[in-house]
Amino acid sequence: MTTQLRAAVLGSPIAHSLSPVLHRAGYAALGMAERRYDRFEVDEAGLPGFIERIEPAEWAGLSLTMPLKRAIVPLLDEVGRTALAVDAVNTVVFGPDGRRSGDNTDVPGLVNALRERGVEKVEAASVLGAGATASSALAALAEVCTGEVTVHVRSEQRAAEMLALGERLGLRIRTAAWEDGARALESPLTISTTPVGATDGFADVLPSGPGVLFDVLYHPWPTRLAAACAERGGTVLGGLDLLVHQAVLQFEAFTGVPGPLAAMRAAGEAALAEG
Repeated sequence: MTTQLRAAVLGSPIAHSLSPVLHRAGYAALGMAERRYDRFEVDEAGLPGFIERIEPAEWAGLSLTMPLKRAIVPLLDEVGRTALAVDAVNTVVFGPDGRRSGDNTDVPGLVNALRERGVEKVEAASVLGAGATASSALAALAEVCTGEVTVHVRSEQRAAEMLALGERLGLRIRTAAWEDGARALESPLTISTTPVGATDGFADVLPSGPGVLFDVLYHPWPTRLAAACAERGGTVLGGLDLLVHQAVLQFEAFTGVPGPLAAMRAAGEAALAEG
C-alpha cells in the first residue's frame, strides 16, 4: 500500500483556491479517507525551500498556481512536453525515489471541458488576452482549431510572444487590437483569459449570434461578457469547467485513479454558491 498520501496546492495568494475543495470531494466520493490535501501560501522566494523540505515517501504531488508555474521548472527533474510548450507547470508528481516530474493539466483540462460541451473541432477561434492562461489556451487550440486563431492583445510585445508560441505549436496566429475584442465572438469559439472586468466593455457590443465563449474566470460569475453571450444565444463555459477538468487529471496523477468528475464539480459549485 502506498504511503504517498499527501498533496497540496501552493501559490500566493492562495486562500481563494478551490483545489482543496475539489480534491477532498474526490477523496470522499471514492472512500480515500487516508488521503490529505492542503493549501500553503508560498511565493517564488519561498518555493525552493518548500520543495527541499518535501518528503517524497509521504507526498504524492503538488498543484501550483500563480506565481509559481514558471518558478518551479528549474527545481524539477523532468518536465512534460505540454508544460514545456507553454512554459508553465501546474502539477508536480513525486516518485518514490524522490524524482520530481512536472506537467500541465490546464491544457488537456481545457480540451476536455470543450469536448464535454460537444466542441470537438472548430474552423477558427479567437483568444482575448496574452498572458500565461492565453498560452495554455493556444496549446489547447492546437488540438481543437483547424484554421486561424485571432489573438486580441494590448501591446506589440505580447503580440510577438503569441506569434512565436503559435509557430512552436503549429498554429496559424493573427494578432488584432484589444479594442476590437467584441468581434472575437464572431468566431465559432472564443477563449477569454483576462482578469475580472477586463472584457466588460465588450458585453454591450457583441454580435447578434455569438459562438461558444469559454471565459476562464469563475468568481464572480457570470462575468458581464458571459451573461451577454448567453442572452444572445451563445454557448458559455466558465472557469469552474476548466478548474474541475484540470483537477480531475491532477487527481489521477496523484492517486492513480480517475477523478470523480461529477462529485468534484458539485463540490466546486457548492463552494462558489456559499460565496
